Amino acid sequence: MRPLIEMDSIAIEVTNACRNSCSNCTQLCGHSAPYYMSMHDVEMAIDSMAPFRGVTGIQGGEPLLHPRFPEICEYAGARIPPERLGLWTTLPAGFERYREIICETFGHIFLNDHTRDDVLHHPVLVAAEDLPMQEWAKWYLIDHCWVQNTWSAGVTPRGAFFCEVAAALDRYVPGPGGWTVEPGWWRRTPKDYVAQMEAYCWHCGAAMPLKKRESMDSRDDVSKSWILRLKGSPKMEAGRYVEWDGTMIEDCRQVATYKDIAYRDRIAERYGMFLMINERGYQTPYLSKGWSP
Repeated sequence: MRPLIEMDSIAIEVTNACRNSCSNCTQLCGHSAPYYMSMHDVEMAIDSMAPFRGVTGIQGGEPLLHPRFPEICEYAGARIPPERLGLWTTLPAGFERYREIICETFGHIFLNDHTRDDVLHHPVLVAAEDLPMQEWAKWYLIDHCWVQNTWSAGVTPRGAFFCEVAAALDRYVPGPGGWTVEPGWWRRTPKDYVAQMEAYCWHCGAAMPLKKRESMDSRDDVSKSWILRLKGSPKMEAGRYVEWDGTMIEDCRQVATYKDIAYRDRIAERYGMFLMINERGYQTPYLSKGWSP
């Protein structure tokens, strides 16, 4: 587990609304009615992140679906410089009018519209508690989880979390909830994560040796405890899930094929943007001259 201050980015999850129905979504999109973070909570989150030297990410779901997305950009841009602001998005059709404010606000953009059949998602909803492994072995894997070691901490309307997946699971499992979103919350270290880890990691499959699924499949891999927990979920009611068959495998297939530059360039073209690799390894968006929708 990493101290939060060492993370490249920390995510403000402004909504879990999304037009896609990807398999094994880490934000569990489609399993409940979406939330939209209030501007008060957005402002509190941005204010708390202003001194953070990494990238503050505006994420979702799809953040452009938030009805106050332009206001979010305006407030974020007034508090944090572009070189420390990022946007995680699919650039959905119908929101091309946001192209200028995106380029003005964000020095980093992370594009993935999940339209490649080789984009793979790990089965978050195959819970560690359901796997036939010794408890110490599960906790060893959890302590070395690739999500917490490479992705972001997260802020939702329910508070701040050491891991963005834990932040999503908090809506479905009992737990301590998030930390108060206040200045310096992101200075916490692994010793401070214990209550959240015990509440959420035990119900998560991200660290476990499981087979990944193509995101375009649209079905979630779900183990027994989650089938019971998600009874009545729109996605479950629609039959878009596969009950886990007990197979454990170290699936070493590459999950980051969406980082292909040509793939991201094609997404950016939809908004009349072009991208340049920057010093942090992200891409900076610029407006293309003469573009029209």
